Amino acid sequence: MFQEILHEVFPGVPETRYLVRVLVRLAAAAVLGGLIGVERQLDGKRDGMRTHMLVSLGAALFTLVGIESLVGGDSKAADISRIVQGVAAGVGFLGAGTIIKLSDQHEVRGLTSAASIWLTAAVGMTVGAGWLWPALVGVGLAWFILYVLRFTEKWHKARKAAAEKAAAPVPAKAYGDGDD
Repeated sequence: MFQEILHEVFPGVPETRYLVRVLVRLAAAAVLGGLIGVERQLDGKRDGMRTHMLVSLGAALFTLVGIESLVGGDSKAADISRIVQGVAAGVGFLGAGTIIKLSDQHEVRGLTSAASIWLTAAVGMTVGAGWLWPALVGVGLAWFILYVLRFTEKWHKARKAAAEKAAAPVPAKAYGDGDD
């Protein structure tokens, strides 16, 4: 009787191996998403570790449910494609919320954070599908792009500002400015 109730409440839980596989995939997705989010948090951005962890975990969960239902015969391969499209579109809206247009400065901010959220969803989906190595490589490349290339970008901006300052015309001295 207890076994029947357990299977009714938790359908599709046939063995411990299955539970461990699901737990490892979801935990790995959360950790890898957190690694991307840590860099954003260290850079002082609003969308930090917890946001990225949740995006990755959610994407992994959507993917895992689709794949498990495919294995169980409850869905078709086309359903997985729809899940991928749905997650990508949903995360696109989330990323759009991180982008701010500052009209006074004529500047758009938050594009890198939006892109990192989008990448985090891809990492979560990859882990949810059981492909841990591509997800690890993706996170490694993300760290390189977000952390290492940030210094290259700052160096280039400083060099450009120095060149613009050196090229600026020197203002002519006005009569009676006190340098007699």
